[in-house]
Amino acid sequence: MRISVFGSLNYDITLWIARLPAPDETLPVDRLQEFCGGKGANQATAAARLGAEVAMIGCVGRDAHGDTLVRALERNGVDHRHVARVDEPTGTAFPLVAPDNVSILIARGANGVTGADHADAARAAISASDVLLIQGEVGGEGAGRAAQLAAAGDTAVVFNPAPVDDDVIRHVMPHVSIVVMNEQEQATVTVPEGIETVVTLGSRGAMVGDVHVAAFDVAVIDPTGAGDAFCAALAVAVAEGADVVNATRFASAAGACAVQVAGAEPSMPTRTQVEALLRAGL
Repeated sequence: MRISVFGSLNYDITLWIARLPAPDETLPVDRLQEFCGGKGANQATAAARLGAEVAMIGCVGRDAHGDTLVRALERNGVDHRHVARVDEPTGTAFPLVAPDNVSILIARGANGVTGADHADAARAAISASDVLLIQGEVGGEGAGRAAQLAAAGDTAVVFNPAPVDDDVIRHVMPHVSIVVMNEQEQATVTVPEGIETVVTLGSRGAMVGDVHVAAFDVAVIDPTGAGDAFCAALAVAVAEGADVVNATRFASAAGACAVQVAGAEPSMPTRTQVEALLRAGL
């Protein structure tokens, strides 16, 4: 199966803290680590580790962080020919991991200039894909053009509107096949009738319309990137011909694998890991 991803690439600087700081408060950091991330790159990496042929479409800066992110894609077997080098700095994310919460600050950098011209340059890769994955961390015009090209070529569009961006939603939603979002996003995103909707519920599983898909009971080390593993796995399963409910169960297992590993890119699971958890959970 072939998956293309139009989305963000971020260099992550992750901070583990006892709790989020109050206004005007300074807190010590328990631990700091740097990882490859970005919702687009995470989903591309996960799809590749799950066995798909993957093309990543996005932008990084002409800097060391951009070099690191491109090398990571190559290491994971992701086609990065459509990752452009631009004059803006590489996007940077700052996940704040507290015991009961993960908050993320993002400096969009190069992701903010990922546009329609980059989608057009990757037209052949998008049209040849079974599924196109799009998120909310890039500009609406570019994301919308990628979705339009996919729909015109009978490529299914799986849209993860995170973070919620009205401009991205306006451009992308007319071309979407499946929307994947959490409860917070569901409260603000209107999905037109006829589009399959998957709502993730964390430790309570997920909903596909009125159908509940149970979660897997695992120890949570770091939830950063779990949603990206979920989206990628769902896209892979759909590309393989699964219906959305069965694809969601496969995706739930991928997300459960991801939360057991620190960092975004390192936590994206392999096919073997996901299938082992599925067998154990039956």
